Amino acid sequence: MAWLGCGPVAVTQGATELIPDSGVGRRFSLTRRVRLGDVNPRGRLRLDAAARYLQDVANDDAAAAGLVDSMFWVVRRALIEVVVPPAFDEEVDIRTWCGGTGSRWAERRTTIRGQRGGLLEAAVVWVRIDRESGAPRKLGEEFHRCYGEAAGGRRVRARLVHAPPGPGSEVRPWPLRAVDFDLMGHVNNAVYWEAVEEELAIRRWGGRVRASVEYGGGIDPGSDVSLVRADREGGFDQWFVVEGEVKASTSVSRLVQAGSGTQAGRETPPVCGVSPNGSVDPSGIPGPER
Repeated sequence: MAWLGCGPVAVTQGATELIPDSGVGRRFSLTRRVRLGDVNPRGRLRLDAAARYLQDVANDDAAAAGLVDSMFWVVRRALIEVVVPPAFDEEVDIRTWCGGTGSRWAERRTTIRGQRGGLLEAAVVWVRIDRESGAPRKLGEEFHRCYGEAAGGRRVRARLVHAPPGPGSEVRPWPLRAVDFDLMGHVNNAVYWEAVEEELAIRRWGGRVRASVEYGGGIDPGSDVSLVRADREGGFDQWFVVEGEVKASTSVSRLVQAGSGTQAGRETPPVCGVSPNGSVDPSGIPGPER
């Protein structure tokens, strides 16, 4: 419990649940179409592309709200639940709002809803940072004036909750690329989701998953990164390790619809609409992984 004013206020861990949309307070939306570079070979919106959608709508909302240094936020923890994977060429509405606040961070809830039935829910804890020092910066009155009503007094923590890797985990190199780094000089938050997508492809799972990524210290250019992986019932965990220190981690669970059997979510053979030369007919891709 925390104390606010003259009474105790419950504080929950941020980005561990998907609170419903109350419809109260500021809401920001944008519409975009799922493009060729956003999908896997079966036409499903990839998680790393979805993470970039979340990043873009967050940046656009903060800029539209007129926040000072609206670009200077970093992700601490992200939770994505893919109920129905959005598909290639599907138009999606991306709607976002503030789901809770801390002293120097805030939780942003986002729903991605497609015109053909795609549905993805997300909660992300963003930490506000100082432009000069890079240290966490306290949320100001301007923030609370804009987003306080939507937050509804909900208070959230920004702690990391993933367990550390245990003995017997699989370890392999995770090479860095120049394109992995963003304006902050660290590996962009969406890049870590690519490791999740690689594992999904190996397992031939479909896109119906509940997955979280936590970010500790940033990974700098030139770092020697190891990707540690461990299986668990219903899913897998990954850790990005530099010189023995966990810099980021993922936890992924498969969603299986009741009554659908053990094959739910498995990748299906390619559907018509992709020609031998690789060109794509959007009308021939109905969303094969749903």
